[in-house]
Amino acid sequence: MSASFNQQFDQHGAWRRNFAHRLKWLASWLRESDLLDAAVGERLRELEAQMRTSKVMVAFVAEFSRGKSELINAIFFAGYGRRIMPASAGRTTMCPTELGYDAAFLPCLRLLPIATRLEAHSLTWWRGREQEARWTEVPIDVDDAESLATAMHKVAEVDWVSVDEARALGFWSDEHPQDNPVCDAQGRVEVPRWRHALLNMPHPLLEQGLVILDTPGLNAIGAEPELTVSLIPQAHAVVFILGADTGVTRSDLAIWREHLVTEGDPGETRIVVLNKIDTLWDTLSAPGQIDAQIERQCRTSADTLGVPRERVMPVSAQKGLQAKIERDAALQQASRLPALEAALGEGLLGRRETMLRLAVDAGIAALRAEAARLLQVRQRDLSEQALELQGLRGKNSTVIRHMRARIEQEQADFEASNTRILALRSVQAKLLREVYAVLGSTALKADLGRLAAALRRPGIKLSLGKVYGATFDALRGNLREVQATTAEIQAMLHATFRQLNAEHGFALQAPAEPDLSDFVAELGRIEQSHLHYLGVGNVLKLAQHDFCDKLVRALGSRVRAVNEAAMAEVERWSKSAGAQLDAQLKERRRNFVRRIESVERIQQAAGGLEERLAEIHAHEGQLKALNERLQELTGLLTSQEPPTASAAGEAAARDALRVA
Repeated sequence: MSASFNQQFDQHGAWRRNFAHRLKWLASWLRESDLLDAAVGERLRELEAQMRTSKVMVAFVAEFSRGKSELINAIFFAGYGRRIMPASAGRTTMCPTELGYDAAFLPCLRLLPIATRLEAHSLTWWRGREQEARWTEVPIDVDDAESLATAMHKVAEVDWVSVDEARALGFWSDEHPQDNPVCDAQGRVEVPRWRHALLNMPHPLLEQGLVILDTPGLNAIGAEPELTVSLIPQAHAVVFILGADTGVTRSDLAIWREHLVTEGDPGETRIVVLNKIDTLWDTLSAPGQIDAQIERQCRTSADTLGVPRERVMPVSAQKGLQAKIERDAALQQASRLPALEAALGEGLLGRRETMLRLAVDAGIAALRAEAARLLQVRQRDLSEQALELQGLRGKNSTVIRHMRARIEQEQADFEASNTRILALRSVQAKLLREVYAVLGSTALKADLGRLAAALRRPGIKLSLGKVYGATFDALRGNLREVQATTAEIQAMLHATFRQLNAEHGFALQAPAEPDLSDFVAELGRIEQSHLHYLGVGNVLKLAQHDFCDKLVRALGSRVRAVNEAAMAEVERWSKSAGAQLDAQLKERRRNFVRRIESVERIQQAAGGLEERLAEIHAHEGQLKALNERLQELTGLLTSQEPPTASAAGEAAARDALRVA
């Protein structure tokens, strides 16, 4: 039987913790062996933090009444023996709800009032610590299923407001009256009480980095652009839920086309769930007829959405939850929930492990190369010292004094060459400041300012697409300009490193230039995910000042994250080059000190020469052992092991890494 998503995520968590432990042990060994420079140490800390704290987001998206919350209950919370997320007929989850865990906060449910939509701030801004007072906080007891479920029912709370208030909040459209909610006898409109909900609870899966995003229906999604521009696109998997009894409705298709599918995106992270197949379990039909009907609905849904049939998975969330609670294996298989959990786990976690493993491999490769260069420099220095000292055999004190004078002169010449290194660093710092200026907040504000100005123009904005395209062309141009600057720095590093290698026998090698093409591609994905807002269907909505402001804020938040990530990549590369140079300068200075000490000892004692040669030979043996150990320990991190390690295997790895 396939492992459930919970079991697979537990295994994924164990794999990440094991890797994080190994990285920490390796860093300790490198530090003790004096092989850990500043850049490599920072990279190792980043990798360890990434392994320990990396989040995995699964977004559940559907129109109202598709069984979205029930599916979350069945997959993640059946262990409570009851429903935790509100799931009943009609509308339940009325606001976007994120379930995760942050140890910096006490377990609680935090709710952002819907009235904050009237203020010109993004969700990202509202989530800042300085805005905590605006959230309503509800304490929770994670060990009490009843009180936890009661607290979660708050995400289903609503208010009744006037049509004008509903229009201002984004829940009433004069242009699309068919999508408007029904007014009550007093002419009031039902709207969510809360704009966003954050559940912080130490659930085993959430503690390991799982984040669950439960979204409301079409109207709520469209009224909060930040959801579709930021949160949903960044999810590692999106589960789109349909009703088996209805198939793909018009509103389902609108959500799929407008918010989940973008041009050029293969949609491999999208899983379509045909829920409520139990509504097709007809006692008057044979099992084969029921299966054929379910299969027909799956194929029709796949054709309508334009996805392969295997990406449409039939399931009964309600029967799956019931089966788990009652431990009914037959009903659980009939619900087809295990197949969905297996597909979700294998696809989502498999891709996540691949990404993390690639990050580790790249970091370990850089670390191994840098440590090997340091060992090579030390080995060459020892060999030169041995040859130098062997040439003193049988020489008188005058020759020895001359050798000391020569070494001191070499040392003085070496220190004098530091002016070239200082010049390199000065130019490098200047070019990096240019990079930060191009990708910084001031430049971004100017680039988005042109789009914001176009959006604020009164009336119908028929030429907005051109301004939008020009804005993204400028943003991509910024990254290409930065790429050209890094190429200039790289050429300068190559030239200076070659000269230093030739003059001083260094083993400097400029680190690989950062490739910003992935960030350029990410801007393209953001552009596509935003593009549907500029279509003919939104012409009248774009005339609304509040909607345009939300659009620009959501876009700015996402693009800022891309620019900051690109700057971090450039900064890491620059630090790596500087740290490599610092490490070899440090080794060379040590070498001068050791050479002078050796000559002094030979001058002071007749037997000092042979004693020093024996010490050098012993140090060469230690360097060889260090290099072998380096290859062994880094090999433990780059070997293609199974996702989980047994206790015995983990203990063996720990012992291997701890032995210096």
